[in-house]
Amino acid sequence: MRVSVTKETCAVASLCVYRVPEVFDQDEEGTVELLESDPPSELHQAVRSAARGCPTKSIHVEVE
Repeated sequence: MRVSVTKETCAVASLCVYRVPEVFDQDEEGTVELLESDPPSELHQAVRSAARGCPTKSIHVEVE
């Protein structure tokens, strides 16, 4: 799995940070920060859930 984010469209909802704090964080303005672009397999389901729940679809998941 490869994860990327589009900071420019982030709505600062923070749902991704609450769901997968090992992969997502926030900068000083609250915008999403990607901590891990290649998360371990045990986090894949949670990352997919965070991507589906993102209100602006700013989280992108590619399955390798």
